[in-house]
Amino acid sequence: MPADSNLSTDLKRKRGRPRDWHDKTEQNTIKSLDRAMEVFAHLSENQGRTLSELAGDLDQSPATVYRILVTLEGRGLTEFDPVEQLWYIGAQAFVIGGRFLRRTSLVDRARPILRELMEATGETANLGVSRDAAVLFVSQVETHESIRAFFPPGTLSPAHSSGIGKALLAEMDQRRLDQVLAGDLERFTEHTLIEPDALRADLEATRARGYSIDGEEKNLGMRCIAAPVFDVYGEAIAGISVSGPTARVRPDRIDEIAGAVIAAARDLTQSIGGVSPRA
Repeated sequence: MPADSNLSTDLKRKRGRPRDWHDKTEQNTIKSLDRAMEVFAHLSENQGRTLSELAGDLDQSPATVYRILVTLEGRGLTEFDPVEQLWYIGAQAFVIGGRFLRRTSLVDRARPILRELMEATGETANLGVSRDAAVLFVSQVETHESIRAFFPPGTLSPAHSSGIGKALLAEMDQRRLDQVLAGDLERFTEHTLIEPDALRADLEATRARGYSIDGEEKNLGMRCIAAPVFDVYGEAIAGISVSGPTARVRPDRIDEIAGAVIAAARDLTQSIGGVSPRA
């Protein structure tokens, strides 16, 4: 066999996907694995559930859900509390999630910037990325104060009631923003903006001044100030925020904190080679 033929064969063997990888028909789906991932995803959002509750939530038989949970438990992805008879996400899920975070330099490059932001403001600094109509918090540097905001990596928060979420929504193209605002926007407190016109007006103000304000819109007694981080294409891919109790993040401190947050977001944008569309 010619040498170039062997080379061709080797290249084919190294292909990461089968020839028909773009085919999305059922033949390319492992139904049992898909069902297991459905259970795992649901548990991640509803921790501390009994077997009966999980089976009822997912409209699956308790026997099926139990086999899935036990299988995942064997891999450390779920944990069972025998006293309370409740199921939780296991420690290995965090380990795997941590490997995802290490895939990108965004989190690594943000750490020193978040640390400096926390020291400058005295409040918790956060990094989040957009996930559909929500914000996924991927990093945090907590304040030394005893009363603090806490968004551990992996936390999902609705975008419309989040400082980072609103900073990202303000940079969204009109089509995507319309889709978000057309959904059911949950009211968490009396300050949550759920009327599309009111939220649009708030996002316009956010874009004009360069930062968003979550004024007790998700949690009473907590205020958050956030600014977007841009990639090389000038698209908002993440947000940096400072969050803390309203007793410390007072209205008279908003300008001061906002300046620090905007500077941190600008530094991270530059660190990843990004460009702000308003630079």
